[in-house]
Order: sequence, then structure tokens, then C-alpha cells
Amino acid sequence: MPMTPSPGPDRRAVLGAAAALCAATPLRAALPGSAAGGLKVLRYAFPIAESSFDPAYVTDLYSRTILDGIFDAPLEFEFLAQPIRMRPNTAASLPEISEDFRSFTFRIRPGIFFADDPAFGGKRRELTAHDYVYSLKRHYDPRWKSGNLYILENDKILGLSELRRECIERKVPFDYEREVEGLRALDRYTFRVRLADPKPRFVYNFTDGSFTGAVAREVVEFYGDRIGEHPVGTGPFMIKSWQRSARIVLARNPGYREVLYDEHPAEGDVRLQALAQQFKGRRLPLVDEVHIAVIEEAQPRWLAFLGAEQDLIENVPAEFSTVAFPNNQLAPNLARQGIAMTRYSRADVAVSYFAMENEVVGGYTPAQVALRRAISLAVDVEREIRIVRRGQAIAAQGPIPPRVWGHDPAFRSTMSEYNVARAKALLDLHGFVDRDGDGWRERPDGRALTIEYHSQPDQQSRSLVELWRKNMNAIGLRMEFRTAKWPENLKASRSGKLMMWGVGWVAGQPDGDTFLALGYGPNKGQANHSRFDLPDFNRLYEQQRGLPDGPERQRLMTDAARLMIAYMPYKVHVHRLFTDLVQPWVRGYHRNIFVRAFWRYVDVDAGLQKARGSGDT
Repeated sequence: MPMTPSPGPDRRAVLGAAAALCAATPLRAALPGSAAGGLKVLRYAFPIAESSFDPAYVTDLYSRTILDGIFDAPLEFEFLAQPIRMRPNTAASLPEISEDFRSFTFRIRPGIFFADDPAFGGKRRELTAHDYVYSLKRHYDPRWKSGNLYILENDKILGLSELRRECIERKVPFDYEREVEGLRALDRYTFRVRLADPKPRFVYNFTDGSFTGAVAREVVEFYGDRIGEHPVGTGPFMIKSWQRSARIVLARNPGYREVLYDEHPAEGDVRLQALAQQFKGRRLPLVDEVHIAVIEEAQPRWLAFLGAEQDLIENVPAEFSTVAFPNNQLAPNLARQGIAMTRYSRADVAVSYFAMENEVVGGYTPAQVALRRAISLAVDVEREIRIVRRGQAIAAQGPIPPRVWGHDPAFRSTMSEYNVARAKALLDLHGFVDRDGDGWRERPDGRALTIEYHSQPDQQSRSLVELWRKNMNAIGLRMEFRTAKWPENLKASRSGKLMMWGVGWVAGQPDGDTFLALGYGPNKGQANHSRFDLPDFNRLYEQQRGLPDGPERQRLMTDAARLMIAYMPYKVHVHRLFTDLVQPWVRGYHRNIFVRAFWRYVDVDAGLQKARGSGDT
């Protein structure tokens, strides 16, 4: 599931961003009336640039958010339901699931069409079961370098991994025509997936349009290697214009099927009940366009919101939290303007990983484990939360965060312990001592010890780097820092070229498996950026995947988490707390952390926006 960067200030950056946002390259014709100013437009910003618009490639949160508004998975999570509930999306009903959780049969509703595109030669193109079969197979095609292949391979769809392996070994194109036992279209609107082993939560994968959304084969063949620039789906939105790493404009898909707002929140939730009644029966999406700026630094994003150039700000940057919501209460001056606050926790972790195949920080010997544990003990997490994150996080006890199945609120570990004396003692005991008197420790064999930590150039990352420097100086470890844009670090990390890197990991499903996947050996270079590969952990991970939710699965997940803590391939710092602010002309805003593209459910009072706002960004 998706990795997230740390978000981030200078007035010139604001002006530069504003200038960049004025020159988007059109990809499609505007909808009728777009120049008249009568459209309902939702405007906000991402702190990181998109990587691609191809569901077979992307892994980052922001690209996936865009794709979730364009591509349709067969199922979806209800927007207002709590606890989380699935419902049909393009499927006619929930899938038929065998008692042994090895067979899943989906029936797609007839009469759903892809957005118009030159690839279809001027004809309307209906969605069929064959599109889902093709889209799943694309993850196995080596040509597309799927960052999510590990999810499907771990689920063991019968015959597909073997087909991929044969393609690689024979150096031939992937054979999409060959049928495999595990993935077949039974007729025009029905497809079935069969697994080698029971996977009770496999069905969650089919709620994610950015992963299992339907892609038309004609579009892929028409655009070839540029398919990541031409997303064509059956969802509520389509790309209208795009300036890479600067601005993305999404427009309502004029051919989108009739979908009405029909939400069913819990009986006792008065606010959500009122929301459900207010919008009930209205056709989705409620807005005509979504304008997303890419503004990496925190201050320009904050100023753009304050200047009413944006309609909402996701996750108010920590450095402005005491101004925006002192003591976690909305500031009176913002409240007087009608700005509303939504505060929530995501199912996420902020981690620093150690490359387990790196000769300096990796390895499984007692000495190498002691080095990583000593580094962890020297990290002052409480200071990180108080000073860098401005209180907008809680200390992590392990890799499984709140809000997903498998999290144990009573679980305690040394993961968040800060103990400099113990860290020094561990290093001394295992031979990491200062032999030449220069103030820095050497390795047990006398070689120099320098740790490289990779980061990004935004303000929060710079503050975290300074804290790392102070923490490591306190125990005599020399740490050097390498700075690059987040996509560059991601590419290098997936290739195993970074020694340490600090990132976030966010759940796309309400289950803790995705966080244990960070340590599963076969996921190296995909979810498992540390390249941790411990047989005992792998065995526990595989066992818990085949069990239904219950005490036995919980025990296995906790045991697996303990092994990750003991060997420390990841220093899990915190679980972050998020606060969104919305302007008074935004209606119906709510945050379901498992519904990324929330835009279809949000309305905008265009008259009030125009009267009180400052124009489009």
C-alpha cells in the first residue's frame, strides 16, 4: 500500500507556484460551459508530485488518489459507514466467495462505459469482465514494472506467477491470451479468481480503483509506453489538463453512469445522519472539476488556503498547527470565517528503515542487530512529536497502527523507548567503540562507521534531519545526510540503493497485514524497502494471511510484530494525527480514510466561493 512523503517556506515559492499553475497542457477538450465560470470547482494541493497515472505502476498515495477518481474497481467502501463496510461499485452485487476463501466470483453490471477516447475509434466502449481479467494480468507483465505485484503474488492466484516466470525466462512478451486456472472471464460480465491458499481478506483488493480498476486493452495498446499519461477509466472523473509536477485538472466524466448519493451512517451519528439526508438522491459527482496543485513546501500551501485560493487543506502542516488549532481547537479567527476543522488519525506509520543488505547497517548477527537497536534507543521520539510534529502524532509501539484489524492498543514494546545510556552500553558491548579518539565510534573490526540517511528538501524533513543529527551525536555515531526529491528517493529505494530513508506507509484497507508486509522477504524492493528476510517472520506472516480474523490470527500478527521490533529493520517512529480545514463554501466534507478520491461526495457553493474567494489557482 501506498508510501507517503513527509510534507513542508518562502514567499518566492508562493509566487513561483502560482505562476506554474497558470500553464497547464490540455489533454482533453473542456466540458461545455467551462469558460463561463459557472462550474463547481474544488481546489486543493498535494505536497508531492504524481509519479504516473497507470494503475499497473503506481504505489504512491497521491497518484493513487487521482487514479481512484478515474478508474473503477468492482467494489468500494461506503463513504459514511463506520465501522467500514463494502458495497458493489461496478459489480452487480457483492462477490460469491467459497467457504474455503479460495474462489471469488464477480458479476459486472451491464451498461457501464469507459470515458470517450481516440483509442476507441469514435465508438462507445462498454466495461466487461474481460477488462478486469486483462487489468489484473497487467500487474504480472514485466513490461509495466508493477509496484503492487507483491500483493497479488502473495495471494497466489493460480497460474499467473508461473506465466510471468515463463515470460521472463524465455524473454518473450507476456501472453495475455493464455488462460490460467486462477483468472478467467466466465462470460461477458462474469469473472472468477481462484487462489492456491485460503485468503479471507483477498476481496479487499477489489475496492481499490488505483490497483484493480478496469483498464481497456485498446487504450494500453494505443498509447503504449505513454499509457501513464493517458488514464481512461469508467469512473466519475477524467483528466482535463495536466502540467507534470505542477497541476492536475480533473473534470466530470460526461459519460459517467447514474450514481446517486445514498449513504447509511450509524444511527447514533447525528452529524453524518444529517449529511446523508442533505445529499440523499443527488447525482454524483457533486462538483464539475477538481483542481489539484502540487506545492511541496508547507508555507505556500498554508498561505494559499488562508488566501482562499484553495478550498481545503489536507493535513495542516505541523509547523502551523499551533496557529490553526491551538490545543487542538480551531483558532477563533478561523472559526469566525466559517472555516471548519476535521481531525482524524490515518492508519499509518512514519518509519526510518535500515537496508538489511547493506554492510554497514544491515545483517542479522548480534552485533548488527545491536547497532540498529542502539540507534533506535537514541531516537527521542517524544521530542520529535513535541518539537517537529507539534504534537500531531502518537508514539508507535510497533508496526501495526490504530484503525486496522490486528492493532492491539494494550501492546507495549521498546520501539518508542528513549534511553541514551542503554544505547551506548549496547554499542560498547558489541565493539562499536571510538578507537582513535576522534569522538566517533568505529565498527568492531576497526573500520570507519558512517551512516547515510536520505531525506527530502522540505521544512519538516529538514527539522527531522537536525533531530537525527543531535540524537546520533549523543551516542558518538557519525551520520551524514543525503537530500533528494521524494520520487528520486523512491526510485533509488526500490532498487536497494539507500542505506536509510524516512517515509510513511498508509493502509488502503482496514487490515494490519499491509504493515507486516513491510517485513515479508518476498516483498523485497516493493513494500519491503528494508529487504528484511527472516524465515521465522516469513512463516508467521504467511500463516496469519490464511486465517479468518480471530484470536489465533491476532496472536500470530503480534508475534510477527515482535520479531520486527527485535531485529529492527524499521524504526517505527509515530502514528500521525491529521487535521483538515475546509472553507465555508465547501459542503458535505467528511474523511473516510479508506476512500481516497472523496471529491465525488463533496459539493461547492460556487456563488459563495466566488464572492469570498480569490479566484482559481
